[in-house]
Amino acid sequence: MALRTALSFLLSNNKRCAVAGLGRLGHRVMEQRLVHRSAPRWSAHLLTVEEIFDRRSLQNHLEKLEREYEESVQATNSSVSGGGGGGGEEEQVRVTRTRHVLMAPLVQSIRELRTTAEDMKEAESLLQDNDPDMRELAALDIQDGLQQIQFLRQKIMKLLVPDEEEDLSDLVLEVTAGVGGQEAMLFTAEVFDMYQGFAEHQGWSFDILEYMPNEIGGLRRGCAGISGPCSYKKMKFEAGVHRVQRVPKTEKQGRIHTSTITVAVLPQPTEILLTIHPKDLRIETTRASGAGGQHVNTTDSAVRIVHLPTGTVSECQQERSQLKNREKAMKVLRARLYSKRLEEVTNIRYTARKVQIGTKGRSEKIRTYNFPQDRITDHRLGLTVHSTRNFLLGEELLEEMHSALQAFSNQETLLELLGENKM
Repeated sequence: MALRTALSFLLSNNKRCAVAGLGRLGHRVMEQRLVHRSAPRWSAHLLTVEEIFDRRSLQNHLEKLEREYEESVQATNSSVSGGGGGGGEEEQVRVTRTRHVLMAPLVQSIRELRTTAEDMKEAESLLQDNDPDMRELAALDIQDGLQQIQFLRQKIMKLLVPDEEEDLSDLVLEVTAGVGGQEAMLFTAEVFDMYQGFAEHQGWSFDILEYMPNEIGGLRRGCAGISGPCSYKKMKFEAGVHRVQRVPKTEKQGRIHTSTITVAVLPQPTEILLTIHPKDLRIETTRASGAGGQHVNTTDSAVRIVHLPTGTVSECQQERSQLKNREKAMKVLRARLYSKRLEEVTNIRYTARKVQIGTKGRSEKIRTYNFPQDRITDHRLGLTVHSTRNFLLGEELLEEMHSALQAFSNQETLLELLGENKM
């Protein structure tokens, strides 16, 4: 069956980031796609919403949240009637009120879910009524109740697993050729184009910051700034090593070669999240070099920026204007510095998790594109889809792969919250 069908219950968990027109096929005809799971590198599987809510640990957690909410309501009411106290007590009251406000939507949904379930039980008892009209009304109520329960469960899971702070960021994408020489560079160009197509499919902007082609049409390294709703949230699982297996155009004996490329997805910080002091920078200008262009080797338009405390370097010669190159180089530098800061925090978290969707690190092999077998396998989920041509368009197939990865990541976070390290 199609991956979209297999994951239909997951997509609603990401409604806020869903793209209108996900199901449009456009001018081309989608090929039939076969989907199967191989053994993932850890013993894990994707649970249904029903399986998660059947867990006693989740029910206990929801009951605990309700108790905490009631306590915060009582504390807030007491502070209002008592008039508050000194500075320390006032701060505690402010914290309690804030928690009360933040928990309200979740607790309201929990209680609504319980009420809906009770109403359904009452409707089920009416299915045995002697009046056929009453039985028909009861059946309709049960159907509506099932839909409402599914909706509320999805809503509760979404509220239990909020977005990470960087999920709301734009991003800087870096795609670099790895092992495999010319073939790796050719595939780097194809993957870079795939992400540009994906950005267009999502309605995001795609600003090329760096593009270093080789003489046969491949790409040594490409860098782009991507901006749009949920762009980092959707793209973050692309980070890592992508492996391609196919017969190169230059191969005369038909042998299959294996090449790799590296993808980095760096959240773009705001001025508030990351401050860079001018005294910490060394900015150099040189003449642009590369393939053609009137500005190449004629003006000092290329810019190289070094962050002295960390040794992080960013370069740009994409534009004719030195000012524009400086702006783009700073954008990449900020993303790299922010990413390093996040890695220091997240490495501790990921190391402690026995089951993980992946560290989103550059050295992690995440996906294989096997052209002879016309399949793409994501090693984190053990999930395989067929039709490399359609996948590299950067449209529905890549969108659906991201939905599966996001759903599994949300499940991991939730089970970790419940104190369950194994599924």
